[in-house]
Amino acid sequence: MPGMVEIDAGSKDKAENDILLGVLDLVERDPAVTQRSVAKELGIALGLANAYLKRCIQKGLVKVSQVPRRRYAYYLTPQGFTEKSRLTASYLAYSFSFFRQARMQMAEIFSAATKRGQRRLVLIGDGDLAEIAGLVAGKHPVEIVATFAALRDTTELAASLDGFGNIDGIVITETQAPRDVLEAALARFGAERVWVPALLGVRMPSPTEQRA
Repeated sequence: MPGMVEIDAGSKDKAENDILLGVLDLVERDPAVTQRSVAKELGIALGLANAYLKRCIQKGLVKVSQVPRRRYAYYLTPQGFTEKSRLTASYLAYSFSFFRQARMQMAEIFSAATKRGQRRLVLIGDGDLAEIAGLVAGKHPVEIVATFAALRDTTELAASLDGFGNIDGIVITETQAPRDVLEAALARFGAERVWVPALLGVRMPSPTEQRA
């Protein structure tokens, strides 16, 4: 089974850069953007959207002008355009690296699962990683029986799997709360039937920890 790694210390910085890139992109596309529309488009809290807009202004990435009816218009500065280009390049590089790692690790998981006779698999987590897993699965003698959003409770997991017949194994593809999902899956299926790609940064418990 692929080895586990600790959480990347730069993951927080990446998340912040993703939000910053989103703010700059929205401002470039619509100078009449508001804090509320930024929050809605990026799926973040209103206060966080406000904080990022202020940060962009303070850093000289965005300038703001008052327009009629007490509204504001936001514009990217030359420095803002430069920073947006840099963040875009960084995002694309990360995305390519993520896809490459995910594809390789999923192939390793499916190969190992097949050797254990596990062919009917369920994905827990319905984001980008699950989509990549689905693509890779087509090249292996496995069947993705179902894909679920994050299931963090053992009872919820068991209820969701009812009606799918025999499930040979679980592959964790949840990226936001993989540790919680892993614990629920282990409680239901045991370590021999649960698979976690290393890029999620969670550690499989040792046999001693599992017995505790």
